[in-house]
Amino acid sequence: MLFDIGNVLLRFDFKLALDKLAAQSEVENAVEALGQIDRVKAAYEDGQIDRAAFLRAAFDVLRFRGTEADFIAAWENIFEPNRPMVALVEQLHGRLPLYLLSNTNDIHLDYLRRRYGFFGRFAGGVFSHEARASKPGREIFEIVCRQCRLEPASTFFIDDLLPNIETARSLGFQCHHYHHDRHDALIAQLRSSGALSTGAAAGEP
Repeated sequence: MLFDIGNVLLRFDFKLALDKLAAQSEVENAVEALGQIDRVKAAYEDGQIDRAAFLRAAFDVLRFRGTEADFIAAWENIFEPNRPMVALVEQLHGRLPLYLLSNTNDIHLDYLRRRYGFFGRFAGGVFSHEARASKPGREIFEIVCRQCRLEPASTFFIDDLLPNIETARSLGFQCHHYHHDRHDALIAQLRSSGALSTGAAAGEP
């Protein structure tokens, strides 16, 4: 099985970071600043710029007066676990090989690996900043197939964004377009596919 991270395993909100950074910044329009940060973040997550370049650009956009440690602490602290999905990972671990496919960056990935032990349940993964390719492009799906030795037809992919799902389906993956409010729909699909026994609820051994 192949899992996205954001809004699948973990919910997130970048506004939490901006709210924390605001006290040490000189921006007047937080919405405009968020848009500018999004453009810099996209380049960072695509591997076009490294951490140092991202931090310089973010500091410039926000006119941030704090330290790099201050910024990173705020930038990391935007996540909360999606408890039903974490329970599902624990249930599937040891029964199916589990992998990750995420548009992310090294600040967040390092933090998530430190903070959340369930990331150790995954046998591997491909991340956009390392692959220098991102979803919904085909290339990153082709990379994960090569690196993790996955066959799309026998791989179940879970993501919250429809364009990513559409690319995966075009390549032959089994897919589920996930929303945390409809977690039961994922469980039903996994049961119908045989990945979960019909009598087990998510989180049961």
